[in-house]
Amino acid sequence: MLLLVAACAPQPPVAREQASAGCNAEAVQQFVGQPADATAAEALRVSGAKSLRRYATGDVLTMDYRADRLDVESAANGRIVKLTCG
Repeated sequence: MLLLVAACAPQPPVAREQASAGCNAEAVQQFVGQPADATAAEALRVSGAKSLRRYATGDVLTMDYRADRLDVESAANGRIVKLTCG
């Protein structure tokens, strides 16, 4: 019975650093300022992420979190302004 009660106890939330083990955004910060069209695929490879989401600043995005996804935000001029995992 004690085992069943323990299984129902709330679990601590997983920290984003732990959850993003499949994506390393720090490794791709050198791509900030580069053209997104030319470097997004290379950034994906270097980050170790399994998928890529490209979007422009101000675009509407879903709020889903995927630890194995690299998010590439680009400005109106097509240059990368931000790289994050999630």
